[in-house]
Amino acid sequence: METNSTTPQAPEQQELFGHPKGLFYLFFAELWERFSFYGMRALLTLYMVNVIFEALVERDFATAAVYASYGSLVYASTVIGGRISDQILGMRNSIFLGGILMAIGHFVLAIEHDIAFFLALSLIIVGNGFFKPNISTFVGTLYEDGDPRKDSGFTIFYMGINIGGWVAPLLCGWLAAVYGWHYGFGLAGIGMLTGLIFFWSGIRKNVFGNRGLPPNEHVMQKKVLGIRQGVLVPVLAVISAPLIAFLLSSYKSLGTEGTFFEDQNIVNVIFKLLAILIFAYLGYIMYKATLDERKKLFVAILITVFMTIFWGFHELSGSVITLFAARNVDLGGIMSAAQTNSLNSMFIIILAIPISMLWTYLSKTKKNPRTPYKFGLGLVFAGISFYILALSGASANENGLVPFAYLLLMYFLLSVGELFMSPVGLSKITDLSPKRIVAFMMGVWFLSSAFAFQVVGFIGKQLAIESTDKNVGGFDTLEVYTGGFDLIAKYALGAGIIVLLASPLIKKLMGKVH
Repeated sequence: METNSTTPQAPEQQELFGHPKGLFYLFFAELWERFSFYGMRALLTLYMVNVIFEALVERDFATAAVYASYGSLVYASTVIGGRISDQILGMRNSIFLGGILMAIGHFVLAIEHDIAFFLALSLIIVGNGFFKPNISTFVGTLYEDGDPRKDSGFTIFYMGINIGGWVAPLLCGWLAAVYGWHYGFGLAGIGMLTGLIFFWSGIRKNVFGNRGLPPNEHVMQKKVLGIRQGVLVPVLAVISAPLIAFLLSSYKSLGTEGTFFEDQNIVNVIFKLLAILIFAYLGYIMYKATLDERKKLFVAILITVFMTIFWGFHELSGSVITLFAARNVDLGGIMSAAQTNSLNSMFIIILAIPISMLWTYLSKTKKNPRTPYKFGLGLVFAGISFYILALSGASANENGLVPFAYLLLMYFLLSVGELFMSPVGLSKITDLSPKRIVAFMMGVWFLSSAFAFQVVGFIGKQLAIESTDKNVGGFDTLEVYTGGFDLIAKYALGAGIIVLLASPLIKKLMGKVH
C-alpha cells in the first residue's frame, strides 16, 4: 500500500479532451466495476430461486429476504468504508482493497455451494463499501473548486456507470443462459479485475499526482493492538465477511405469524433500530437548529424520504420485475429475463443528454422547475410505469404471457423518473444541510439506498409465489404480480401528487436554494 512519501507529484497539465487525464482512467475503472456489479445482480435473484433455494416451497420469500439484506448492507457499507478512507487508508488504497475483495467475491460466487454463496455476497458487500464511495469522490479531487468543467466531468464519469450497467446484464445473462450460471458470475469477476487494471495503469502513469493518498504519511504506520493500521484494516475487512455471511444466511423470520417479528430477520431488525436512532438524532438536531436551518433541514429530510421511496420501487428491477419477466413476459427470444436488467441503463444513456438539454433550455427561458416539482414528477413517472405493468395482464396470451412492449415502456418511464430525481438530490442535500452536519446528512443520504432495499424486501415477500416448480408461471402468477404493481403504482402516484401539491410550501422553506 502507498504512502505520501513514496508517490511523486504529477504534472498538473496532463489533460485529454479538455479534462484531467485521470478522469478517463477512473471512467474505465468505474465502468468495469459497475459491469461486475450489475452483471452479478442481473443473475442473483434468478440464481437464488432456481439453484440456492430451489427445494423450498417458500423460495421466492427466501430470495426476497436475502436480496433485500444484501442490497441494504451493500449501500450501508459505503458509509463505513468512506469514513475509514478519510481517516486511514486514503482513496487509492481503499479502491484497491475494495476492488480485490469484490473480485474475489465474484469468483467465489462461481462455486456452487450454499456457504460459498453467502460468503461471496459478504465479500462483495465489504469490497463495495471501500470501492464505491471513494472512486466517485476521487473524480471530484481532479478539479479545483469552481472549475466549470467539473459538472461535465461527472457527467462523463456517470456515463461509464450506465455503460457498464447496460452491457453487463446482456453479456453475463447470455453466458449464464448458454453455458451456466457460474460462467456469468465469472465474467463479472473478470470485469472487476479489468477495472482495477485500468486504475493501476493510471497510477503507474502518474496521472493522479498526489491525489487519493492517506491523510498523512504516519497514519498507515500507526499501531493499534500492536498492528499497523495499514495492515489491520484489510485484516478486519476480511474477518468481517463471515459475520456478514451469517447475517445474510439468517433470512428466516424471527417471529411467528401475528407477532411483532413476523417476516422480520436480523438485518430487518438492525435497520429498523438504525432508522429510529437516525430520526431521534435528526429530531435533536432540529431542536437545536435556528428557524432558518430547521426549515431547510426539514426539506432535506423530506427529499431523502421521497428518494428512499423512489429507489425502493426502482430497485424492484433486480428482484420482482426480473421474476415477472421470467414467468409472465413473452420475451420472444429478444432477450432473457436476466438481460432485461440492461433496459434501465440503456434508457438512461439514451435520455440523459436530451433531458439535460431540456433543463438548460428551461433555465434560459426561466421555466426550469425547482427541485420539489422535479421530485414530484419523478414519483409520478414511477407510478405510471408500474401502472403500465398492472395493465399488461389484459393483453396476456393463453399461457399468461404479456407482450414485451409493456416491460419496455415501463423501463422507459421509470428511467425518465430517475433522471428527474437522482441528479439533483445529492447536491440539494449539501445545499440545505447546516455546514456542521453536512457529512452526517450525506451519510443519511447514502443510507437511504440501504433503507430502499428494505422496501424492496417487503414488496418481494408480499408478492412471493409458493412453488418448487421451475416452470411456475401462467395466470396465477400474473394475477399476483399485476395486483402488486397496481398497488405500487397507487403509492408512487400518491406520493408524487402530495409532493407536487406541497411544492409551493416546500419552495418557501428552501429559500434561495433552487
